[in-house]
Amino acid sequence: MRNLTLRQLRYFEALARHRHFGRAAEACAISQPALSVQVKELEESLGVDLLERGARQIRLSRFGEEFVGRVRDILRSVDELEDLARASRHRLLGRLRIGVIPTIAPYLLPRMIADLMAEHPGLDIHVRETVTTRLIEELSEGRLDTAIVALPVSEPSLMEVPLFEEPFLLVRPVADADKPVPSRAKLREMRLLLLEEGHCFREQALSFCTAEAGVSKPRELLDGSSLSTLVQMVGAGIGITLIPEIAVSVETRSAAVATARFDDPQPSRRIGMIWRRTSPIARQLGEIADLVRTSAATLQASATPHP
Repeated sequence: MRNLTLRQLRYFEALARHRHFGRAAEACAISQPALSVQVKELEESLGVDLLERGARQIRLSRFGEEFVGRVRDILRSVDELEDLARASRHRLLGRLRIGVIPTIAPYLLPRMIADLMAEHPGLDIHVRETVTTRLIEELSEGRLDTAIVALPVSEPSLMEVPLFEEPFLLVRPVADADKPVPSRAKLREMRLLLLEEGHCFREQALSFCTAEAGVSKPRELLDGSSLSTLVQMVGAGIGITLIPEIAVSVETRSAAVATARFDDPQPSRRIGMIWRRTSPIARQLGEIADLVRTSAATLQASATPHP
């Protein structure tokens, strides 16, 4: 068997992840024929097929399914060699791959990245915005260095570091601004707009509405793809929603809505950073967490939700 190359392994892993030659080639920034040739050479070196090539789709062979797990272990270890070199330096330099959930990214990232670049000018920041389950998967596979998510994630292999807590605010049509803030029981009778399935914020909002034992979900639910969509739907008179405090100033400035705080105990969430416990740059990631915590505190101090 000829020597396998890291390039071949990376191309095969991308193909296994995307299950499509074109998308895998785009992710690897090469042409589709070049990726196909490299994967074919990998199969020839191994002497066994990794793929089942159909007319419209590809699937991993039985051996390919087993092989890709080992490949990901190898690639993660190779990436950690680079991390080990970075960890030996006093300052964090090079690439930092950071994931962020969608209900945090648009609001925290501008301040956070500016602060990171000021403190670490040699840092090459790569941001990945997606839902928590995918961030955990990509972090565990070594495709991310760290992620900012809602805690807890309760993954034994991951370190969790709290950053800040924030309440959820009620968003309702501006015509309702002077009405009393509805109780949880009243919320369940209203048309509640929530993010679509897969967003942890959806479950957190639902948990607040159904905190009492034996209580069912709100009578009527409508889904949106983003907080911006939800707020604009509220402004159009379709219903009400809950959004995290960090999003209020951005999302409500161009909508005919009013915000209000709930009575104590207010619904809230804890935001934190997570990374692999085995990461060689764990100490540097702890320093970054301190910086992100400061960035978030600055944003929270300047937040002025309008009535």
